[in-house]
Amino acid sequence: MAENIFLEVVTPQKAVVSEEAQIVVAPGSEGEFGVLYGHTTFLTSLKVGTLRYKDASGKERYLFVNGGFAEVLPNKVTLLAESAERRSEIDVSRAKLAKERAEKRISSGSGDTDLVRAEIALRRALHRLDIASVR
Repeated sequence: MAENIFLEVVTPQKAVVSEEAQIVVAPGSEGEFGVLYGHTTFLTSLKVGTLRYKDASGKERYLFVNGGFAEVLPNKVTLLAESAERRSEIDVSRAKLAKERAEKRISSGSGDTDLVRAEIALRRALHRLDIASVR
């Protein structure tokens, strides 16, 4: 049996995950990357997206990650995220409202609408809703 890798996900407010994992798949700024025990060392920035991992027992886990940085070592992955939420922590009603607000701001096309911020807010809301719907 392959060895597990230690996964830590930390935000400025709290430690979200601190446990062993069989595999970690994260949303890197240059694309999604996967890590197993013994992976080569690297650093990368993260984009808004879904962090997936299999815990030590093999159960698939999902987290929403709102940007940050990842450090990969042969036996450990550390994510320093701007914010992160476990699937069980996602407020679906709030995410739906955020999605609707962002879509209205984008579709209004008014000159004072900050389209970049609205698109980022829409991506965050969509990722949260995707994670919350995983069975």
